[in-house]
Amino acid sequence: MASAQPSTIAELESERYKTMTRILGQIRESVELDTLFTTITQAVRELLNADRVLVFRKWPAGEGNQGQFIAEDVAPGWVSALGERVESCDVVGDRIRVSSCAPPEERSPDSHFCDRMQVRSELTVPLRKDNCLWGGLCVHQCRGDRQWEPGEIEWLGAISELLAMALQQSEERGVMQVQVSQQSRVAEREKAVARTIDRIRRSLDIQTIFDTATQEVRQLLNSDRVAVYRFNPDWSGYFVAESFAPGWNALVGNLPPIADTHLQESAGGRYRHNQSLAVDDIYNVGHSECHIRLLEQFQAKAYIIVPIMPGNTLWGLLAAYQNSGPRQWHEDEVELLAQIGVQFGIAVQQAELLEKTQKQTAELSSALHSLQEAQSQLVQSEKMASLGQLVAGVAHELNNPVNFISGNLNHAGDYTDDLLELLQLYQAHYPTSETEIQEFAEAIELDFLREDLPKLLQSMKVGVNRIRGLVSSLRNFSRLDRAEKIPVNLHEGIDSTLLILQPRLKSRPDRPGIEVVKEYGELPPVECYAAQMNQVFMNILSNAIDALEIRDRGLSVQEMQAHPKRISIRTEFLRDDRQMANSSTVTNLSPPPPTPSVVICIADNGSGISEEVRSRIFDPFFTTKPVGSGTGLGLSISYQIVVEKHGGTISCVSQPGQGTTFYIHIPLAQAQFTSSAA
Repeated sequence: MASAQPSTIAELESERYKTMTRILGQIRESVELDTLFTTITQAVRELLNADRVLVFRKWPAGEGNQGQFIAEDVAPGWVSALGERVESCDVVGDRIRVSSCAPPEERSPDSHFCDRMQVRSELTVPLRKDNCLWGGLCVHQCRGDRQWEPGEIEWLGAISELLAMALQQSEERGVMQVQVSQQSRVAEREKAVARTIDRIRRSLDIQTIFDTATQEVRQLLNSDRVAVYRFNPDWSGYFVAESFAPGWNALVGNLPPIADTHLQESAGGRYRHNQSLAVDDIYNVGHSECHIRLLEQFQAKAYIIVPIMPGNTLWGLLAAYQNSGPRQWHEDEVELLAQIGVQFGIAVQQAELLEKTQKQTAELSSALHSLQEAQSQLVQSEKMASLGQLVAGVAHELNNPVNFISGNLNHAGDYTDDLLELLQLYQAHYPTSETEIQEFAEAIELDFLREDLPKLLQSMKVGVNRIRGLVSSLRNFSRLDRAEKIPVNLHEGIDSTLLILQPRLKSRPDRPGIEVVKEYGELPPVECYAAQMNQVFMNILSNAIDALEIRDRGLSVQEMQAHPKRISIRTEFLRDDRQMANSSTVTNLSPPPPTPSVVICIADNGSGISEEVRSRIFDPFFTTKPVGSGTGLGLSISYQIVVEKHGGTISCVSQPGQGTTFYIHIPLAQAQFTSSAA
């Protein structure tokens, strides 16, 4: 300190009193001991005009007065003793000590301390804490011998009492800080457990819970790694989640299945009984060599392991590893990890229950969807069956009178020919007839009647034949008389379908008709369910007509005529793989069956469909038509008929603005395919 020395005894006493008051104030303010030691050593050296003042700290575990100087204030020109360790010199005792050191030439060889520190005279007072010797306050005079005054000794003793008070207060404050720190750690760990519980309640993703919780627990424990380990059915296992400090290797995904022989032989060991294990040093706990090598793979030197048990079953382990070296684990750390392990068990149980529930929900949803689909298809099939029965009934009812009329027309023609011939004979033999007969012949236009009557009968025969053809087409479409697979001429089925759709194809005053272009190849009879294949043709052709009508919606008749509507139907017989590869009809989207087959191509020049719609057209209930205009089942049923019941393929090619084309491949032989629905 740079202040001037007091000149009178009164001033000296006043300065000493002020110093004690200042020190007492610092003690009351709970000033740190290092700061307090600095203040005291400076004040004591200044007021005693000494060369060196030190605070000596006795080692708690040392014998005698072994210790170290921990604070110092020294005048310029003298050696510093700060940090000096004293192991054999009697530096301080239980009482105040006043001593003078011998001159250098008279010192013994063992007087190393006085020699090194240049001490000629010293004054030492003990520092006590809890009635035990803690250390001492040492005053050194290096310039020469000095006689210490009683007032100086008394004042230094008072200073030591203040220091003893500060030491006691510091210890109490330290204990309180430890308690506060422990309480803070407990509170933080309770918060961590609460946050983990909250995550489990909020999140249904078990991996997210593991990842976030392991990171938080590692930070709370200040450990090198926290990991989650899951058992396999054979009690081997693998790491599923971890958080590790920088500088250490990741374990998740980088290790083969871990086979711990002890855990495998004991089916989980102590952990299956919900017991934890804390090891401070893996090399000093009696582990086997193989177990140590396994832990070295994890880079672990110390660890805590707690079980993860959803219910009463051991699912896995939660581990905290110290990799940098041994570590003494505290009881509250083990308790924290055990609590997190319990919450992980709840999370796993919750996740397994959720997975089971989701699986059951998916199965029920799939079953419900299948039931709805089957129900809708059954309704649709029943509708088609009812339509077939109606068509067959109408065809049957029409067939009888048509046959009657057709048969009688032949006789009527013969009778008419005979009567006309008889009339001609009368006219030849009796050219002059009665006036009344001539007038009646003129009234009925006998000449015209005789010429037109044969034509009338002939036109009636043509009409009857057309009706007979229509009846035949209706019966061919319904095919109710064929409930099994039979060889069928598919061209007849297509023509029958077109005949039924004729009202939608022909022109009307408000719109032109739809042109149907047929490019039939030479097809052999195909073994199939005829009525069902006719249903496929009906669905695809109806959709083509709908697409063409939608294309022309809002156009005038002239605009429609400028862009004629057309449906093209092309068929081809594919005998072998080479012909299949070279066929222009076959597309990559619908590879034909590997056996001889026929292909039916139905195309329209409508507005086409997008790729998104095209990819879903065979899905049940999918439709682009307005509500009430379609069920979304026509193409789905067609797909089932072609693929599942006939072993064929069906595909669609379309682009917006370029029309739509359907390709149907049907194997020629159907012996390997069976179906209960015919």
